[in-house]
Amino acid sequence: MGALRGPLSFVLLMGLSSGAAIAGQNPQPPVAPVIEHRETRHGTTVVDNYFWLRDKSNPEVIKYLEAENAYTEAMTRGLKPFEDALYNEMLSHIKQTDLSVPVRRNDYYYYSRTEEGKQYPIQCRKKGSLSGEEEVLLDLNELGQGKKFVGLGAFVVSDDQNLLAYTLDYVGYRQFTLHVKDLRTGATLPDTMERVDSVAWAADNRTLFLTTEDAVTKRANCAWRHRLGQNESERLYEEKDETFRIDVERTRDKKYVLLAAGSTDTTEFRYLTADQPASAFTVFLPREKGHRYYLDHRENLFYVRSDKGAKNFQVWTVPEDHPDPQNWKIFIAHDPDVFIQDIDLFRDFAVSVEKSRALNHLRIFDFHSGKWSAIGFSEPVYAAFPGENPEYTSTTYRYNYQSLVTPPSVFDYDTVTGRSVLLKQQEVPGGYDPSQYLSERQWVTARDGVKVPLSIIYKKGFQRDGTRPLLLYAYGSYGIGMPAAFSSSRLVFLDRGLAYVIAHIRGGDDIGEQWHDDGKLMNKKNTFNDFVDCAEYLIDEKWTSKQGLLIEGESAGGLLMGAVVNMRPDLFKAVHLGVPFLDVMNDMMDPSLPLTTTDYPEWGNPNDRAAYDYILSYSPYDNLHRAAYPSMLLTESLNDSQVAYWESAKFVAKARTLDTSNNPILLKMKMNPAGHEGASGRYDQLRDRAFECAWLLGQVGITK
Repeated sequence: MGALRGPLSFVLLMGLSSGAAIAGQNPQPPVAPVIEHRETRHGTTVVDNYFWLRDKSNPEVIKYLEAENAYTEAMTRGLKPFEDALYNEMLSHIKQTDLSVPVRRNDYYYYSRTEEGKQYPIQCRKKGSLSGEEEVLLDLNELGQGKKFVGLGAFVVSDDQNLLAYTLDYVGYRQFTLHVKDLRTGATLPDTMERVDSVAWAADNRTLFLTTEDAVTKRANCAWRHRLGQNESERLYEEKDETFRIDVERTRDKKYVLLAAGSTDTTEFRYLTADQPASAFTVFLPREKGHRYYLDHRENLFYVRSDKGAKNFQVWTVPEDHPDPQNWKIFIAHDPDVFIQDIDLFRDFAVSVEKSRALNHLRIFDFHSGKWSAIGFSEPVYAAFPGENPEYTSTTYRYNYQSLVTPPSVFDYDTVTGRSVLLKQQEVPGGYDPSQYLSERQWVTARDGVKVPLSIIYKKGFQRDGTRPLLLYAYGSYGIGMPAAFSSSRLVFLDRGLAYVIAHIRGGDDIGEQWHDDGKLMNKKNTFNDFVDCAEYLIDEKWTSKQGLLIEGESAGGLLMGAVVNMRPDLFKAVHLGVPFLDVMNDMMDPSLPLTTTDYPEWGNPNDRAAYDYILSYSPYDNLHRAAYPSMLLTESLNDSQVAYWESAKFVAKARTLDTSNNPILLKMKMNPAGHEGASGRYDQLRDRAFECAWLLGQVGITK
């Protein structure tokens, strides 16, 4: 550690001490002390002046973060009436007292409901019919009394419907504790376990299979068998490979418990007969680097969704008694233009969940007739997903449908008649009229000739003359595509004349698995180039201008935001970086951090010199340079386990020393318990979003 350029116990150099500006003076930002930290990597000395911000136990770190919050509060105080108005406007579009569509499991109908004024949904059920007496299973509003954060993880009912296994997190660090409730008596059993990641019941209604995470890296790495009433649990498996994490689940036909181990590019499954919970797990197919397969079961056959020799996956069947690869038979052949995302199996039918050209598709196979049919969707841009379908013998298939214009809708597809029945469309109060909005799909030719899709929504009357503001959103990592989904909070932009655009850039799976491959590892810069090319297209086609272009991304999408503002700081008016992964190089060099080792197949292992050089060439924190940066708002949580709080803090501290503009660079850090997705309560989440929207709109001169 080198010389200290400023006292560690520093005075805030901003005319502030508690968040209030001195009368007649403009607020000045905190100045983070420079404390030189040196490391040697691949023979090169690396200096990080803000490394000290990683120490949460240091009271000076907390003081600095509080000073940043005070500065942000002072800089945005004038927006508070607008923020309050947006909050009330967003709230007006939410049906606060509501009921989900009930789902049948054996003799019970399960559902959740919300009540006006309460932060969390209430989990309930009724026996026999929907006219029966309501039984409250779990009320997070009661469990969370006196707590700032309540997160529900697992929620799994035993086969006989008498026991509920669930997990709760009270700190926002994805640190879940197991609880088991006897639904007959309402009593919580003494059976518990810390750091539980996934849960599955055996058929005996007494045995639980669990996975737990490592206390430091938060990698799910151990599987356990727990028999109710026993003090100790039996450890069944430990995953040693630090790039893998494990998960336990039950097949829909309830015959098998599956133990999955997976990394970004490789998987391995074990299985155990659910009615023989004391038996050992059997490896289905040993892992092979670069081979991903996923296992399910129906009527004495295993179904294997595999990408071996099939980039977009194909589906095989194999007898459960003779699962060797030589006995595999094709059920769905590979199609290079169609990505098979999943296969849902029922007694009488199967559903192939597919994606092509950034649109979802659901195809139904009738095992009696041997024929395929497809569920049709009429809008040009939409999102469709499987719903809750726990009953193996069902003859209907529940799916969720929505679009940029159409609110979330729940349908049951009758596999006998081929007709879809709408069960519920989410009510959007406050005067929402979908006929007043238009959506469309545009394709952008990127610099290397690849066509990148855009999903666009705007209100009727929007003029493409280059004068209107526009919000461009993207993610582009981990093979996670961005659905063209509905958002009632988005209306605050649309109703003020903005267009909203989702860029389906490489790194997701929007155009299949190759789309992911072309935006990860040594191809990662395609993600950033695609976004910049989409932004320039929107300007060239007069959807907006540089002065009106707002951009937003979260988590790995926050990395995207940091990368593109370094590449083209001139291109954007303002950017919101939500829980942003900005300190990529430093984090990927630290295997003790959550997600680091499991992320090697996505970003690369920087212990390899070529990967190190490539990551270093785009890592947002490392590539900050002297430039006129756009206005930036960074939002983060102190307890975020997926993206460490210090990434935003370090980025802001360093960026201010290099920025040549007069644009604000603001950090808003949630100091109370909160997670990667922010607050847990729905009203708290809405309040946070209202602040972000007020800030973004204010950057283009809209304050009412």
